[in-house]
Amino acid sequence: MALLVFTILICAAIGSGLIAGVFFAFSTFVMKAFARLPVKQGAAAMQSINRVILRSLFMPLFFGCAALSVVLIFAWRLQWAVTDWVAVLAGIVFYVVGVFLCTIAFNVPLNVRLESMSPAEAAASGTWNHYLSVWTAWNHVRTVAALAASAAFAAGAAGVQG
Repeated sequence: MALLVFTILICAAIGSGLIAGVFFAFSTFVMKAFARLPVKQGAAAMQSINRVILRSLFMPLFFGCAALSVVLIFAWRLQWAVTDWVAVLAGIVFYVVGVFLCTIAFNVPLNVRLESMSPAEAAASGTWNHYLSVWTAWNHVRTVAALAASAAFAAGAAGVQG
């Protein structure tokens, strides 16, 4: 059982780290680059990314880390082979609340609103500027939460009894 829990924690740590890297890229330069473009081009580029990401390897990774968190909750309840459950539970909370639920509650609705907008319409500038600031702010939260989850899962893996 220890090897299974260790493997799950390592996968969760790596997956959360990869997610953090994607979010970090958007927070630090992708959204800034889009903001420098004319509204029509920036909004259209983000709309394209939002469509492509749904059919990319990002989605199984994003949902997979959430699924691993659920498995780890069962492992915790059954007290399987981990000495540092505080770290593991912190990783679960960081990922499920700070990444998964934050995405669903804040970033996805903004993406849906952006998708329904025509970048050429008169109100596009206001919608796009709101999107840029609010979406990016929540993305900062997701970045920090994913990185914290990665570190917590790694710390939990270090505490697996062999």
